[in-house]
Amino acid sequence: MIKNFLIIALIFFSLSGAGQDIAIPNGYKILDQKEGDLNNDGIAEKAIVFNTNDSTEFGTAREINIYKKSNSKWTLIANSKNAIGKSEDGGMMGDPFENIEIKNGVLLINQSGGSSWKWFKTDKYRFQNGRFQLIGFINNYGKPSEYFENIDFNLLTGKIVYKKEYEDEKQDVYKKENETFYKKGLKIYLTNRTSDEIKILTPKYKNEIYL
Repeated sequence: MIKNFLIIALIFFSLSGAGQDIAIPNGYKILDQKEGDLNNDGIAEKAIVFNTNDSTEFGTAREINIYKKSNSKWTLIANSKNAIGKSEDGGMMGDPFENIEIKNGVLLINQSGGSSWKWFKTDKYRFQNGRFQLIGFINNYGKPSEYFENIDFNLLTGKIVYKKEYEDEKQDVYKKENETFYKKGLKIYLTNRTSDEIKILTPKYKNEIYL
C-alpha cells in the first residue's frame, strides 16, 4: 500500500514539474495573463502583465513578459516596461490597464483613462523578424458636448482612418470630419513603444494624432 502511494506521489510530482508554473519575481503581482500561438508554430505562448515593485511619480510601473514553452519549461522571449501605462497614468479614472488578448496570432493591449475627457486605446502586436512589432493602433478620445474622435491606424499598410464628430450642448452632432490617408514607414516595437512621442498631422483638417 505504501509502495503504491509512493509511486502515485512520484507520478504526481513529475507531472507538476513537467507543467511547472512561471516564477513570479519578488514583489511582482500578476494583473493578467493569456495563452495563444503568437509565432505561428502551433504551440501556445504565454503573455503575462505584472505590477512591478518599481514606484515612480506616475505610479507603479507595469511589465509585460512573453514566454515560449520548450522542453516543458517556459523561456522568456520578450520583455517590456514600455508598452503599458503606469498605475496612475489613467488620470482621474486611475489605473489605465484593461486587459490583454491574443487573437489570430496577434497580441492586443487594451488601456483607458481620463476624467471628463476620456480615452480608450488598443495596441496590436505581431511577432515578425524576431520581434513583436506594432501593426495596429486604435484610439477613441472625447468628451460629451465637445467632440469624439476615432483613429484606426494599420501600421503595416500605413493606412489611417480618422473620424471626428463635434457635439453641441444637447450632445447632437453638428459637424463631422472624416479623412483617410497614409503614413508609411513607422517601425514601433513592444520594447520601445513609448520611448518617443510620435505626432501625425492629418492632411485635410490638420488634426493632431499622437501614438
